Amino acid sequence: MPKSPLRKKEKAYIPEAIANATPVPTESPRWLAPTMVAAFIAGLIWIVIFYVSATQYPIPGIGAWNMIAGFGFIGAGFALATRWR
Repeated sequence: MPKSPLRKKEKAYIPEAIANATPVPTESPRWLAPTMVAAFIAGLIWIVIFYVSATQYPIPGIGAWNMIAGFGFIGAGFALATRWR
């Protein structure tokens, strides 16, 4: 059986801005991991204190909003975790 002819591929066009772009840094900033872990731990401690103190602390008077504050710290930790390389 005869061999079919091979097609020649055209070179892909790469725009000048992309071809000469600086590479993205491959490492995370040094402050990122400790800050992320601190936010996770702060949120966890905040929620534990809220439950152990029968909903009176860490900030008396705001009631269940203390849960929102604790989960806010944990959410900030997750937001920082998305930037970790």
